[in-house]
Amino acid sequence: QVQLVESGGGLVQAGGSLRLSCAASGRFFSRNVMGWFRQAPGKDREFVAAIRWSGSSIKYGDSVKGRFTISRDNAQETVVLQMNSLKPEDTAVYYCAAVAREWSILVPTTAPSYDYWGQGTQVTVSS
Repeated sequence: QVQLVESGGGLVQAGGSLRLSCAASGRFFSRNVMGWFRQAPGKDREFVAAIRWSGSSIKYGDSVKGRFTISRDNAQETVVLQMNSLKPEDTAVYYCAAVAREWSILVPTTAPSYDYWGQGTQVTVSS
């Protein structure tokens, strides 16, 4: 079992930065693919970024490439999403997620591929 708790959301002006953290508990964190998704009101959950357990493979959603960076610290059991050059359209609830399968080579980009989810943290970008 993996439990995920996000933090770091808030209100920021367009062009600013925020750093989201996801604290994971559970003995298998270092063996799991971790990802970030977001969901704006009235919209589907959108893939943001994901990172393989080893950190050797990373994927980003097209709308955040070049602005967001995902990283992980397996010793600290955290995954971080650094968000720069934020835009009003980045406003959403951001969710941390984990794939249950250990040592997965694949880094999925679809929500149904993830088995564990955090409660989410609100990010609001004002224009």
